[in-house]
Amino acid sequence: MTEKALIIGASGGIGAALVAELDRRGAEVTGLSRSGDGLDVTDEDSIATHLGALDGPFDRIVVATGALEIDGAVPEKALKQLSGISMVDQFRLNTVGPAMILKHGLRLLPRDRRSVFAVLSARVGSIGDNRLGGWISYRTAKAAVNQVVHTAAIEIGRTHKQAICVVLHPGTVQTRFTEKYVGRHPAVPPAEAAGHLVSVMDRLTPPETGGFFDWAGKPVPW
Repeated sequence: MTEKALIIGASGGIGAALVAELDRRGAEVTGLSRSGDGLDVTDEDSIATHLGALDGPFDRIVVATGALEIDGAVPEKALKQLSGISMVDQFRLNTVGPAMILKHGLRLLPRDRRSVFAVLSARVGSIGDNRLGGWISYRTAKAAVNQVVHTAAIEIGRTHKQAICVVLHPGTVQTRFTEKYVGRHPAVPPAEAAGHLVSVMDRLTPPETGGFFDWAGKPVPW
């Protein structure tokens, strides 16, 4: 049976690469994005309308939306740079958006077979791994979406016994999203990152639902 996959954020660097990778592997891929379809993940009505128009089930749903800078607000280096408005903007896009996609996308998962619902997060959202500080708004929004997915996985597991609901860290990827912040950190092209992510998703099992994994499939501390 041909796999059906849904990529939310399909016009972004990683999202577009995921569409291409899954297509290469023979999946039937549906992509949604703001620029291509008018999907606004900060607007629940927009999410409900776009996801409500789809016919499932989808064997794989990946949320590849997000931003490090919103309306010109850059990651903070110190507490004195915190802005309440910027923090709320981060939550709307990087936490509330994926949460609403989970809410309205649950009906698109099959109940009778294995499926994967993955949300791309970031290692900087790990509380246990945070030794540098800074980037408070972005870190906190990502930590919050990790909790959203972990909690949702518990509920989803009651009705979808073979579902795997996880957060994934794609590594540092060469996209417009990261170009100002890569510095000396090793980064990979989007196509390579997509290949890693798909391979990790394919190896995960239902007992691992609710987890946080990196591009190599290794667990990331909460």
